[in-house]
Amino acid sequence: MNVVNHSVIWVSGTEGKVGRSVSNRGTNWEWLTVPGYDTCDWRSLVAFSDKRALLLNAGEPAHIVLTTDGGQSWKEVYTNTAKGIFFDGMVFKNAAEGMAIGDPVDGKFTIIRTMDSGKTWQPDPPAKLPEAKEGEAIFAASGTSLRMLPNGQACFVTGGKHSRFFIGWDKWKANNWNFTQGESSQGAFSVAFADQLNGVAVGGDYLKDSVTTNNCFITKDGGRSWQVAVTSPGGYRSCVQHITGKKYLATGPSGTDISEDGGLNWHTISKEGFHVAGVAPGGVFVWLAGSKKTGHFRTMQQ
Repeated sequence: MNVVNHSVIWVSGTEGKVGRSVSNRGTNWEWLTVPGYDTCDWRSLVAFSDKRALLLNAGEPAHIVLTTDGGQSWKEVYTNTAKGIFFDGMVFKNAAEGMAIGDPVDGKFTIIRTMDSGKTWQPDPPAKLPEAKEGEAIFAASGTSLRMLPNGQACFVTGGKHSRFFIGWDKWKANNWNFTQGESSQGAFSVAFADQLNGVAVGGDYLKDSVTTNNCFITKDGGRSWQVAVTSPGGYRSCVQHITGKKYLATGPSGTDISEDGGLNWHTISKEGFHVAGVAPGGVFVWLAGSKKTGHFRTMQQ
């Protein structure tokens, strides 16, 4: 999901489908299937306006497609048929510079970059790629495992046998934490920052989505150190979003929670499950999207 402003919202999902709302704050939607890509699971979406957007699928082979006319037509701007390729997130530093990141290939995370607003993409050389530990991967559940920070650096979170927090852009530094980890279904799934220093990461175990042990950590020093939440979200959470001030929202298949103290304490506001959330600039409205079982959107006004 990508919220451009209070009126323009994009979502993407399985079977090559894309949704776009350009009026009534998400009440009305136009649904599209990208021609020729009906088997793609579009997990990563970056929208620049009501007309221009990029989609990146999770899985093999990898594709990035671009529209400049609101989804009426699409152009493939990147493809990768390498064995094991699996992208998890895509972000932009500014209108021109962007990055996409994927699971390890040959022991190193995959990174590609664009310098021309997504028209062309180039891979980072192997020497610049961050190294992964055995069994460590990134989750593509909500497309929010990779984020930009205000100072122009990016960060991403991992899981599996090992879970870590990475920060950098041209060079990467990994920080350890006590996030739940050890199994392929466990780890950090999403991260969000209120500013350069204060951030929240959520996750857990998607096979045991009611377990709350070590499923949320907060930082007050830009990711150098992390502390576990005092009162955790109500289970596995696939997405966290900063709303405004110290207020965050976390959502997952077993429910949705709010924190009003920077992620230290959470209370459940809904037992209905969603996979991803998006926040309008200023934090006045929040939209949540889920599967066919809960396939609708909600707006929440402060």
